[in-house]
Amino acid sequence: MTTVSIIGGSGYGGGELLRLLLSHPNVEVKQATSRSHLGEYVYQVHPNLRKRTQIKFSDPFNLETVDVLFLAQPHGQAQHNIEQLVPLADKIIDLSADFRLRSAEDYQKWYGEPHAAPGWLEKFVYGLPELHRGEIAGARYVSGVGCNATASNLALLPLVKAGLIDLSAPVIVEIKLGSSESGVEGNTGSLHAERANVIRTFSAFGHRHTAEVMQELGLTDISLTMTAVDLVRGVLATAHARVKPGVGQKDLWKAYRAVATENPFVRVVKEQRGIYRVPEPKILSGSNYADIGFDLDESNGHVVSMCAIDNLMKGAAGTAVQCMNLMLGLDETTGLEFAGLHPL
Repeated sequence: MTTVSIIGGSGYGGGELLRLLLSHPNVEVKQATSRSHLGEYVYQVHPNLRKRTQIKFSDPFNLETVDVLFLAQPHGQAQHNIEQLVPLADKIIDLSADFRLRSAEDYQKWYGEPHAAPGWLEKFVYGLPELHRGEIAGARYVSGVGCNATASNLALLPLVKAGLIDLSAPVIVEIKLGSSESGVEGNTGSLHAERANVIRTFSAFGHRHTAEVMQELGLTDISLTMTAVDLVRGVLATAHARVKPGVGQKDLWKAYRAVATENPFVRVVKEQRGIYRVPEPKILSGSNYADIGFDLDESNGHVVSMCAIDNLMKGAAGTAVQCMNLMLGLDETTGLEFAGLHPL
């Protein structure tokens, strides 16, 4: 059995990691840390884990060595103590934004402060298997992925990989997201009284997840617009772009099917009838699947590409476990086969 521990186990991401790892056939969870809940049973914070574990939250300064260490801390913390964490595990997977960008200059530009450990940026592999499966399999250090960036990257991946986008036109991605993105501590805007029944655009341009899409897909003229909607879990990225002259529906079908064939958690959703004719976050709750779909106006080349995910799963903990599987030489779907619920 592979031994694993989680630093920052009391947040939403840490809770999802525990849910997945406690049921993983090849893993033994040794410790989960939380300074704010030190000594409490894990299930007192994550009630869905009642009768699944008797682990109590540990002090992060009293960690034992393990095979894999997951970092589920708030953004900005891991970079300050990465040197102290490395001796604790042979492999480290960080869910935060600290090591997602390869350039210290880009980090300062998008996060507004210098990176505390710039020498470590190149040591981490960007943790999206659909883009870096081979590198992740041989890596010791893997970064987390932004949930909005994940949905955007997967929405655009078929178009970019097949070379179908007209790069002379801008790419605009409209992202609708649920309240769990704010984390367990949240903010005033994530209170139920302020979040219920809303469709609220809060970042028209310049969201920091834009940097990940630019880095990973090589797009320069791209913007992400963030809109909060009345969901707890879920992200829907709707990308608008222009295809090259002559590109038609058949070319798009070929590109999207190729990506879905190569990636076990990517599904093409483009139906002619029924309720769920396009990707819908609701039916992905708790699953690691990413549903992608598209439509094309052949009269002007305007393509709309969509991707729906559960932000806590494919956008965070699920992808982290998928990366762990690859790093350990396991089938990447191990422990991640849950298909989601319907109706919900």
